[in-house]
Amino acid sequence: MKKTLQTQVLVIGGGATGAGVARDLALRGVKCILVEKKDINAGASGANHGLLHSGARYVSNDPESARECRDENRLLKQLAPDCIEETGGMFVAVEGDDEQFIADFQGHCEKAGLPCRPMDIRDAKDAEPALSDKTIAVYAVDDASIDPFKLVLENITDAQKLGCKFLRHSEVVKFNRQGEKIKSVDLINNNTGAAFSIEADIIVNASGAWAGQIAAMAGAHIDVLYSKGTLLITHNRISHHVVNRLRPPGDADILVPGGTVSIIGTTSLRMESLDQIRPTVSEVDRIVDEGAAMMPCLETTRYIRAYSGVRPLLGGGGKNDDRSVTRGFDLVDHARDGIENLITITGGKLTTFRLMAEKTADLVCRRINVSAPCQTRKIPVISAHETRWAVPGFSPKYWFKEHDKNDLLLCECEMVPQSAVQEIVDYFDIFDQQPDMRGIGKRSRIGKGSCQGNFCSLRIASFLYDRDLLAADQGAGEIRSFINERWKGQRCLLWETPVVQAELQEAMHCGFFGLELIPENRKES
Repeated sequence: MKKTLQTQVLVIGGGATGAGVARDLALRGVKCILVEKKDINAGASGANHGLLHSGARYVSNDPESARECRDENRLLKQLAPDCIEETGGMFVAVEGDDEQFIADFQGHCEKAGLPCRPMDIRDAKDAEPALSDKTIAVYAVDDASIDPFKLVLENITDAQKLGCKFLRHSEVVKFNRQGEKIKSVDLINNNTGAAFSIEADIIVNASGAWAGQIAAMAGAHIDVLYSKGTLLITHNRISHHVVNRLRPPGDADILVPGGTVSIIGTTSLRMESLDQIRPTVSEVDRIVDEGAAMMPCLETTRYIRAYSGVRPLLGGGGKNDDRSVTRGFDLVDHARDGIENLITITGGKLTTFRLMAEKTADLVCRRINVSAPCQTRKIPVISAHETRWAVPGFSPKYWFKEHDKNDLLLCECEMVPQSAVQEIVDYFDIFDQQPDMRGIGKRSRIGKGSCQGNFCSLRIASFLYDRDLLAADQGAGEIRSFINERWKGQRCLLWETPVVQAELQEAMHCGFFGLELIPENRKES
């Protein structure tokens, strides 16, 4: 017999917005279930710069989004400090950039209420030696770096401790309507194949780029544009500050330092569907060429990974002007479509996720007659002990200062010890969930170093076998899935050292262990 769960609110989508909605509702005492067809940050929340916008990027073309980013930037620095590195930001113009845009920039910032001060070029070069010698103007702004994985993990963990259930690998397959209401939602566990249903008073569609598809399954319609963005991760940290190109938004004009690496991007390419979302060689070449104009070292540095995400953009726009489409968000009450208990929240940015969640939860609570006010404006996100292994640079500090001499390293690149993996496995056990290698990778730094999982994948599988968490040939499937995910971001970076790394990976996993990786990649793409 199919299992049926009951709750007040069902939230669909395990990215920043869905996690934020779940936490907001849980803080108001509302019972909710959060479901995700893959795992946390499977969409745009896990495929972005990790930039906490000051708003300055949007002052010329989207002032409302600029002001939203300004306000949320200030709030999040107070409420989630453990997820944020206050790097500060620079907007840098080089020879050939639009002089009128440069001249107007500070005025646009002042009009939007954003702090912005001109910097002497020599002082800017002292602060960021990698800046181009062709730099002609620099302004300082309040950008910062934010860790999207730790942020989402902490929001979900906080919500879970307040009673919310989080169901990974749980995909919505059908909405069962009765008149103008959705009576129940059918789901399937993509790991086990088990089917189940959830009955809820309100359903929140927070599925990002998939919001249109989810709404359509329920018989509703929203216009969402798919804009693919590709980014590159450097082997080491290039800058101390967030460095933006001082020009109208374009490709490869933001470099964000994050822990021990930097991230350069992004592109903007209109996509007709959500299939084939992966980085391409041409995008990589364009990012390197454009980024090097701002910081020449980007032309010769080593890159360890490329990745792509899809921005869910709202409304119309021409065929090639996605940069001009608003980065604001849209909260849709599908009562307009004849569905009384379905709400969609889409668009926006990582920086504005909390605001999006607040507005969504306000609407939900009005619909279910809950008067409790929003608490996320004043209650900080708890820095959960369980999320510490997701922080870049934490494991090496732990290893050198606190580790037991018998605590073996399972990931040498990121220095993740056995005790960290055990802690993450225990975290899954608390919430009655089966650990898997990709899930462990989402909650730690394994696989994110220069070898991209070549060695640690085997060690993690062995660790899970030793604890009876894998049986028979399950390990081969886990390794294949884990390595395939890393390979997606390596195939378009194969020059110099990465070629050698890829040859070693192929020799070990395909040659020695007989794990053919290509078929699964084709299936997932």
